[in-house]
Amino acid sequence: MGDNFIKWLLFIALSLIWGSSFILMKVGMENLSPFQVASVRIVASGIVMLPMALKSFKTIPSKKILLVLLSGALGSLFPAYLFCLAETGIDSSLAGALNSLTPIFTIITSVLFFRMKTPWQKVLGILIAFSGCAGLFFSQAMISGGEHYGFIFFVLVATFCYGLNVNVVQHYLKEIPSLSIVAMAMTLCAIPALSVLFWTGFFFMPMTPGVLKSVGFSALLGAMGTSLANLLFYMLIKKSGPLFASMVTYGIPFVAILWGIGFHENIGWMQIVSLSVILGGVYVANSGAKAQ
Repeated sequence: MGDNFIKWLLFIALSLIWGSSFILMKVGMENLSPFQVASVRIVASGIVMLPMALKSFKTIPSKKILLVLLSGALGSLFPAYLFCLAETGIDSSLAGALNSLTPIFTIITSVLFFRMKTPWQKVLGILIAFSGCAGLFFSQAMISGGEHYGFIFFVLVATFCYGLNVNVVQHYLKEIPSLSIVAMAMTLCAIPALSVLFWTGFFFMPMTPGVLKSVGFSALLGAMGTSLANLLFYMLIKKSGPLFASMVTYGIPFVAILWGIGFHENIGWMQIVSLSVILGGVYVANSGAKAQ
């Protein structure tokens, strides 16, 4: 009972933190570019985790360092940029809804790269989820006149990265403490992110109140939405396995949509129906996993 309570507590906390991340990106990009928001997010996370990273050198075998860096890139670095780029063309609520495809990509990458068996329920769930994804494509085209729905592709790549990372952690990093993985990964990823800040001229920008506000929200996104959330996520993976952990995306889109409603984003009935279809596909796919 104690483990069950902890699992669901982690699940709820992650839903709230990650579900709020999409609107924080939107606020951050009011005065910063997508690359700057993502970079501030990663650098802030790396700074928060630096003291713990220095202690983690002793707990991570040298042969695993590259895998930890890969996990950080797949689970944080690449998605941070991809989601910010996506939100230059689609609403934060839609990005949050599409994030629910992560469990589907967890299954797909487990089959493609880790030779896991694929029961028919998983295949059916994948087909259902992607039909819901197609519905979201069409709903965005209806809202924006078809001008920006190509940005959805960025979210699909990001969720693919998330799904692959879940399997990397489960198969190759399970014996390493969660805090060590997160701390080392985020500190290493902060180096290329810092380079991007130099490249975009961030350090030469006038620090107006608007810019400081965006920097503050982006840094909060890094401290909470990346450092703390990733730590909780790695803990959840180890306590419950990759499929249950990836199912946190059940809660994320609903939190994102609530924020979207609060910020007067365009949320239509077709998006709600499509999200329900995606979540139905995720449910079917994971019920197949339980039966396995």
